[in-house]
Amino acid sequence: MTGVPASASGGTGRPAPRGKLGAAAVNQASLWNIANILTMVRLVLVPGFVVLLFQDGGHDPAWRAWAWAAFAVAMITDVFDGHLARTYNLVTDFGKIADPIADKAIMAAGLISLSYLGDLPWWVTAVILARELGITLMRFWVIRHGVIPASRGGKMKTLAQGTAVGMYVLMLTGPLATLRWWVMAIAVVLTVVTGLDYVRQAVVLRRKGLAEERAAKAAETAGTTGAGAESR
Repeated sequence: MTGVPASASGGTGRPAPRGKLGAAAVNQASLWNIANILTMVRLVLVPGFVVLLFQDGGHDPAWRAWAWAAFAVAMITDVFDGHLARTYNLVTDFGKIADPIADKAIMAAGLISLSYLGDLPWWVTAVILARELGITLMRFWVIRHGVIPASRGGKMKTLAQGTAVGMYVLMLTGPLATLRWWVMAIAVVLTVVTGLDYVRQAVVLRRKGLAEERAAKAAETAGTTGAGAESR
C-alpha cells in the first residue's frame, strides 16, 4: 500500500486515518497491491481449473479433486480481494474491471465445463449465465442514473452457486450426490429471484433518474424565461 501525500492529509505530511482517504489517495493505490494480486491469481486459476477438470477424460476422481481445490481457492480469493480493497483503500481502475471479470470467468468455466462433461444440464448453465450477463449489461444501462448495490440475496446467490458448482466438480455419490442437486436447485431459484429484483431496482432507478433530469431541465428553462422577462 502506497503512502499518502501531504496534500491528501491536510498538508501536515502525516497520513490520513485509514478508511478516510479521499479520491486522491485512492488513486495512489499501487497496481501491485494484495487485492489486485488476488484478482490476478483468480484469473490465472481459471484455465488451470479447466485443464485439471478435463484430465483423463474429465471423470477421474483424483483430477476432479485437484480441480475442486483450484475452484475453491478462486472462490476464496473472491471473498477477500474486494474486502481488502475497500478496507485498506486499495481500489484501482484495474481492480474495478478485472474483479468482476474474474468472478464471472471462474463461474462460467465451471458451469460450461460441467455441462460439456454431461454432469450438469445445459439449461441450468444457460439460466445462470444469461442472468449474470443480463444483470451486467443492465448495470451499464442505468449507470448514469446511479449504481445498483449488491444485495444480501445476491451474496447468498453467489455463495449457493459456488457451493453447488464445487459439489458438482467433486465426483460425489449416494446422499451427497442428491444433496448437491438440491443445493444447485436453491442456487437456480436464488439466481432467478435476485435477477428479477435487480431488474425492478434498475427500472425504478432509471425512472427516478429520468424524472430528476426532466425536473432539472424544467427548472433551467423556467430560470432562463424569468431572466429574459426581467431584462425586458
